[in-house]
Amino acid sequence: MPAARESLLEAAGAALSARPWPDVRMVDVAAAAGVSRQTLYNEFGGKAGLGRALVRREADRYLDGVDRALSTPARATERLVAVAEWTVRAARAQPLVRALLTGAWDAGLPAAGGRAPGPGELARAVRDRAAVALTPGEDPQRCELAVRLALSYVIAPGEEPGPGELRRMLGGLSAQSRTAGAR
Repeated sequence: MPAARESLLEAAGAALSARPWPDVRMVDVAAAAGVSRQTLYNEFGGKAGLGRALVRREADRYLDGVDRALSTPARATERLVAVAEWTVRAARAQPLVRALLTGAWDAGLPAAGGRAPGPGELARAVRDRAAVALTPGEDPQRCELAVRLALSYVIAPGEEPGPGELRRMLGGLSAQSRTAGAR
């Protein structure tokens, strides 16, 4: 039941945006998805399974956004800036993405369980995706650095990168790496 599964995840995500996870009721999620509570339990096994699936889906959505940023027809630095900007936007908009990227889980979120990637694993996944997306000779570790730079803005509440700030910093890193390589 892929349609029911996606509807349930959408309904659970909407419920989570309205109230803390401990206050989300399965009967309300099932009703919002237009399915029976039994369908929800058949699909996820219970609230913990639904929470784990919701966390996994947000991790996948974050990585899909990374893939979109890396696939744009632009120079490597511009693609890395796009990844960094996406990371900040996604973490600010989605508490689950923020928790996945920082490892800071609060009681209002579903438990990640053993299947959710941790912050280091996500950073490495971004680096590995960059290795595939960037042209030969470009350093995929710069993409991991871009994400880690973006995370510094996520972790320090209230600190928003100004327009072009990430681009300026990552462009500077690019120039520094070219200079260091020429020595």
